[in-house]
Amino acid sequence: MSGTPDSRGADNSRVADEGRLDVEQISGAAKAEPRRGSPERGPAEPDRTPAGLVEGVWRFPVPAAEASVPLTRHAVRDRLLAQGMVGVRYQELLDDVLLIVSELVSNAVTHAAELSPEVITELAVRRGWVRVSVEDGDPYRPKALESDAGRTGGRGLLLVKSVTLQAGGVCDVERTGEGGKVIWASLPVPPETGD
Repeated sequence: MSGTPDSRGADNSRVADEGRLDVEQISGAAKAEPRRGSPERGPAEPDRTPAGLVEGVWRFPVPAAEASVPLTRHAVRDRLLAQGMVGVRYQELLDDVLLIVSELVSNAVTHAAELSPEVITELAVRRGWVRVSVEDGDPYRPKALESDAGRTGGRGLLLVKSVTLQAGGVCDVERTGEGGKVIWASLPVPPETGD
């Protein structure tokens, strides 16, 4: 997978197979905001987490439409793979992050579309953690519903909370400055094993 940097140095890889789209293809314009370099290393060398992964922050703005759920999930997966999360070591983390992205974007599209025509997913890889957040313009703060066998839906946030806690992570909901909300989850990157 190769990519070309945009004017801010972002790596905007294009993936043409199986209908997968990256941030540029989803939003129509590259809005990636990678963290690059430091004063000690200079701008050309990317930051690395303790696990050796390339650090960065990427935003995936999409319309609040059902078709945006798989597009966002594929874009996040492709970005994580491009950052070095390949192989058995990262499989469970990758599966957890993609499940969380699917649930949060689906919830935003289903419940906030009337007040929020756009949903923004942000992915951050920093200092041994992967953080995913989904922002919409609806001020309503959702609550995770308890499991109820009689309900056919409404358990997405409970699932997100459960997956996050099982992975040793944290999740929460915060208000934005514009009156909307951001739901986020941070999961630890698995440590290197002596294999």
